[in-house]
Amino acid sequence: MLDLIAGPTNPSPRAWEDPARWWSRLSEATAHLPAPVAIIDADALRHNALDMLVRAGGIPIRVASKSVRVRAVLDAVLKLPGYRGILAFTLGEALWLAETHDDVVVGYPSVDRAGIARLGQDEIAASRITLMIDDPAHLDLIDAVAAPGRRAEIRVAIDADASWRSSALGHIGVRRSPLYTAADVARFARTIARRDGFRLVGLQMYEAQIAGQGDDAGTDAPLIRFAQARSREDLLRRRTEIATAISDIAPLEFLNGGGTGSLEFTGSDESVTEATAGSGLLGGHLFDGYRSFQPAPASAFAFDVVRRPAADIVTVLGGGWIASGPSVASRQPRAVWPAGLRTLAREAAGEVQTPLQGRAARSMSIGDRVWFRHAKSGEPAERIDAYQLVSGDEVVDELPTYRGEGKAFL
Repeated sequence: MLDLIAGPTNPSPRAWEDPARWWSRLSEATAHLPAPVAIIDADALRHNALDMLVRAGGIPIRVASKSVRVRAVLDAVLKLPGYRGILAFTLGEALWLAETHDDVVVGYPSVDRAGIARLGQDEIAASRITLMIDDPAHLDLIDAVAAPGRRAEIRVAIDADASWRSSALGHIGVRRSPLYTAADVARFARTIARRDGFRLVGLQMYEAQIAGQGDDAGTDAPLIRFAQARSREDLLRRRTEIATAISDIAPLEFLNGGGTGSLEFTGSDESVTEATAGSGLLGGHLFDGYRSFQPAPASAFAFDVVRRPAADIVTVLGGGWIASGPSVASRQPRAVWPAGLRTLAREAAGEVQTPLQGRAARSMSIGDRVWFRHAKSGEPAERIDAYQLVSGDEVVDELPTYRGEGKAFL
């Protein structure tokens, strides 16, 4: 059983800082298991979870389930003081999680008519789940599935655009909500307030251009820092204006911001009542490029060498567990042990096989194990049935993923 409240079992609380010992230990602990094998290290996960609380500066953290997709991890993290609620990624997932959790916000709009019908007919689920909306059409669709008076009251939250609109650089951030200004949000809030069968309870503004973009890697780092600094200034002003504009329209339960990469900033914004984070728990390699923090590699996966096509190249079976986002090198899994292996530019990480080149390959044999870190965190759970929970030098439990529990939401 995964327990993050108990003290560390590893004799060195930062054992991952000795890569040779860290990865060799994982190879030994999982040697009896066939590849691909995926692990979660209990001590590294505990370190990341507690470090994120410190970085958030005291505001509660809502766990982004998309970045975990393992119920045992969600449950263990939410038992830690300072974590509160789940940000789900689909309504189907939210209905499932709400069977055991009483605060689940769906982070993206849903047009799942069957799910909406289930929600409207289940008073308990409706009291536990909040739907994300940013368009009157979302309200119309819900009413078309089940009219007010014939269903439970639906809790909703407004998703407002947290990107930075630069006169010189254009749109900096992700394309999410069409609602940008305080006037936009207030107008929509009034629309919700006038509609029977809905209750506005929250606001979300996710600053992806800060939370999901490293500021300490590559030649673009100075420009990234400039854009993030300007974006922070804009967000501090705009979130305050939005919070003020809707304060007289509906008493909100939460104003959500953040992401793993921006917890310090989110915690300093007095208009925000909670942050969302998830990827930092398992510590994908995308976060190696941030100046303000360095998560432990709490999760990893390994493949076995099946070919030696050249003296300095080995090929593992599998490997192409790609992270969401643009199809660039930073989204590929990274071979981390043995040290010095790299993917080939013309092949990269393949679904069935991945060639790796480097000096270490010269001394490797067929059957040897190569460890990888994922760029983010949640996506590997769609490839495996369970993570092996490692504590100290041994596997102590097996943690089913959503897939391992027979669930596939996207």
